[in-house]
Amino acid sequence: MPGEPSSDVKFEIGHVLFVDIVGYSKLLINEQSEQIQKLKEIVRGTEQFCLAEAEGKLLRLPTGDGGALVFRTSPEAPVLCALEIASALKSHPELRVRMGIHSGPVNEISDLNEQANIAGAGINIAQRVMDCGDTGHILLSQRVAGDLEHYPRWRPHLHRLGEIEVKHGDRISVVNFFHDELGNPTTPQKFRSAEAIAAAGLPTQSSGICLRRWIIGGLIGTAAVFLALGLIKHQRKLAATSRHSDAAAGSAISQKSIAVLPFVNMSADKNDEYLSDGMTEELINVLAKVPGLRVPGRTSCFAFKGKNEEDIFRKVGDQLHVGTVLEGSVRKAGDKLRVTAQLINVSDGYHLWSKDYDGDVKDILNFQSNVAEQVVQALRVQLGTEAARALSKKPTENPEAHRLYLLGRYEFGKYSEAGWTSSIRYYEQALKLDPNYALAYCGLADTYAYMGGVVMPSKEAVVREKEFAQKALELDPELPEAHLSLACALGGAFDWRNAQVEFDRAIELNPNLAWAYEIYAWFLGGLGRLDEAIAKDKKAIELDPLNSFFQASLAYYLYHARRYDDAIVQIKKTLELDPAATLARHLLGCCLLWKGDTTGAIAEFQRSKIVVTGAWYQGLLGYAYAISGERPKAEQILRELEQMAKRQYVNSTAFADIYLGLGEKEKALDWLDKAYENEESACWLLKVDPIYDSVRNEPRFQALVQKVFGSTR
Repeated sequence: MPGEPSSDVKFEIGHVLFVDIVGYSKLLINEQSEQIQKLKEIVRGTEQFCLAEAEGKLLRLPTGDGGALVFRTSPEAPVLCALEIASALKSHPELRVRMGIHSGPVNEISDLNEQANIAGAGINIAQRVMDCGDTGHILLSQRVAGDLEHYPRWRPHLHRLGEIEVKHGDRISVVNFFHDELGNPTTPQKFRSAEAIAAAGLPTQSSGICLRRWIIGGLIGTAAVFLALGLIKHQRKLAATSRHSDAAAGSAISQKSIAVLPFVNMSADKNDEYLSDGMTEELINVLAKVPGLRVPGRTSCFAFKGKNEEDIFRKVGDQLHVGTVLEGSVRKAGDKLRVTAQLINVSDGYHLWSKDYDGDVKDILNFQSNVAEQVVQALRVQLGTEAARALSKKPTENPEAHRLYLLGRYEFGKYSEAGWTSSIRYYEQALKLDPNYALAYCGLADTYAYMGGVVMPSKEAVVREKEFAQKALELDPELPEAHLSLACALGGAFDWRNAQVEFDRAIELNPNLAWAYEIYAWFLGGLGRLDEAIAKDKKAIELDPLNSFFQASLAYYLYHARRYDDAIVQIKKTLELDPAATLARHLLGCCLLWKGDTTGAIAEFQRSKIVVTGAWYQGLLGYAYAISGERPKAEQILRELEQMAKRQYVNSTAFADIYLGLGEKEKALDWLDKAYENEESACWLLKVDPIYDSVRNEPRFQALVQKVFGSTR
């Protein structure tokens, strides 16, 4: 027939990934060209693209502001590709991209050029799905989501948005896919608008023609004024509903997220502050165990301690990405206690509820449970059996043991040798009153974990750490903090395989446990799995965004990946958050050192001296002096360390670092062997730290790395 193509039309089911640059038409021509080119590079660099193309199982359809990839492999392929693209886009914030995925019929016309050889319903629906999203969204059709539900690893990341009308009056079911840091958990604007229209009582998009007729017909005749007034009311209702929707459903964090601000100590005795801080920390820990409830970590919440400016709730909401805030006060008078708590909506400052709790000091555990239960009820989080049990479960029935435990946590938080010594004393006193207090054993384990390699030999600390963590697990096998403590102890003993099991179990039991992700990141980073470490650290930051240690740690992994410029950018971000972040200062010195700026590095090492360090920082300062030609200064630091070692514990790697700088490799390796014998945590860095590059190929060093990482004890 005239006008018909002479070639055959091939029909098949394709798994389509449609990619689009948001706001493309508003860009300047040169910006459009740059962004398209960068997006193409990112897509072509994905593993899924390369694999499918190499196997001849990939079709491409370029468009002006994006393109479509048709995979002939499985419905997982476009999802995996989308995740790779989303991960790469994190380094390109200027690229605002959305993606849609659908499996459906695809036509391939073989005699046309590659620029226009794909068509069919599969392409069209994938584009419709994508059109429903905003920047960062990875949206799936229900068909794709149904296929993915057969794979257990994908099920937790499928979030049904419901049906919506798209172009030509078609209705499609859309699912939002987000995974850890990838994807966009917020509700797409189109769905929020559709919900607002429905709430306002206006006709839906499916009645586009009827809507126009309704407006025109209503404005004809004597009823025009009344209908116009009715329309205005509808519009006002729509606007109000939309604003409410933006505040409540504009992101996944709004209605089921809460920051617990530090409770204020209203007692006459300011030494009772441990009670108000302890109440805050315990509420954070309990609420964090509720599935579906996002709770920022302790450090981020305590960043607002003592702040009471007029717009404090808005600032908390903006910085911690939460929709609600819990605040309160604790007043102790003798044995009597009054706790006031109130739950506040961030968007409008509205008090969802407020209540006073009066009783004896021994009732503080009941107060915590009651407040937590009411928060959950107010936020309408549906509790499962396990979560309900977690809220009602008390760590101890002995109020005095609990008071001593809170004192132990308070002293531990001072991060000083004196504070750690005091915390151990309080934990031991708590355990005398309640030998079954699992959290107190975790407190002991954690304290020794911090002291090891800093103020006492790591090997000695690890033995105690492991003993106390195992005791905690015997008492409560489902306690996430106990699994985390044991993971740290096993990692300290270089038992990598079992440590990873315990890290995974801690996170499984409490996905909101920020420190579990953070310490897991250090563990993975030492093993050389730096991409995984960065991902874990970013999760920790998501849970505790104002934690400067987490922010500095992210720079640490970038540094170990030899991405010094990226690390410096992250360090500056950390110092903006916390100018006193000594780890960030020290790390800045490391980056400058390997970029060749030894003068700048020495200045940063001198500025970043920490009171409690086991003198490890002096090792890098001595190394910097040595390689810059100031050998006498390096040797002077060696003599100081030798004298210091007669009075206190000094980390072996401090000596090793200086000898490396002086070019005395055998002496450096002698000290590294001692570090292994003492099970010093610095051995975790043997694989990745640039300072060891000069001996990395030495047989002794390779043998040492094998001893540290080759065992699965």
